[in-house]
Amino acid sequence: MTDKAELVLDARAVLGEGPHWNDADGKLYWVDIEGRQLRSYDPATGKEQAVTFGQRIGAAVPDAAGGWILALQQGIYRYDGSNPDQLEQLAEVEPELPGNRLNDAKCDSTGRLWFGSMSMGSEQSAGSLYVMERDGKVRQVLSGVGISNGLAWDDRLGRMYYIDSVTRAVDVLDYDPESGKADNRRAIIHLPEGNDVPDGMTIDREGMLWVAQWGGSCVSRWNPHTGEQIGRVEVPALNVTSCTFGGEALDELYITTARNGMSEEELERWPLTGGLFRFKPGVQGIAANIFRSLS
Repeated sequence: MTDKAELVLDARAVLGEGPHWNDADGKLYWVDIEGRQLRSYDPATGKEQAVTFGQRIGAAVPDAAGGWILALQQGIYRYDGSNPDQLEQLAEVEPELPGNRLNDAKCDSTGRLWFGSMSMGSEQSAGSLYVMERDGKVRQVLSGVGISNGLAWDDRLGRMYYIDSVTRAVDVLDYDPESGKADNRRAIIHLPEGNDVPDGMTIDREGMLWVAQWGGSCVSRWNPHTGEQIGRVEVPALNVTSCTFGGEALDELYITTARNGMSEEELERWPLTGGLFRFKPGVQGIAANIFRSLS
């Protein structure tokens, strides 16, 4: 019997990404990067809401002080939840690289914001990985990145997991939660050669990684200690972009997808691509972290 995710919202997102379960209101938040939208899905009612911004939006995480921290095309901004045209810029990022944009972003357990960049053109190594400390200072952690994507942490083991999609690998870095230092990067999981690439990622309570596969119509589960694939969830969409655990018990895997770049033939074969999906994997996830400023 094959595990298969169910459609919960036929959203037709151009580039759905960055799912985040918000315990505060019991909703699933995610972004449509090219649609420039922050979207929310309420599983209690089945209804969705969307807010549109003036820039591409790579990710959104709640701010402990209220509102949201956004990774927009041109930098990091605070959005108070009222007027999307009135944002507070917290950090300008890569103004010297107008062909880049920010992509995936998540917070670690202490409240730092980790985020990456990528080229919107054909540059293969123009991106970087950054962290914004709780005092608002931004520092570069990695350079020469192709497409900065999945992030996850295992604080018990002092590990940070990271995906640069063009490498077709999942990397691990030694990580110190107290100082925020991450180093000694090395590849621990290699996806087999094919047309699909690793995209977003999450971690479950057993320390196993769930990796969304762009072009692969699936989310795969991996043991980061052995590099072995130990599970697979089929998704009736071509481009699977990211995943996160949600629900009251954090036992539901929410999955985002994207229609971006698909041909008419592909859209006809995969009409639900761009939708939001859900799967109950029989394991619980870890609550998503939020941004915690020192000020």
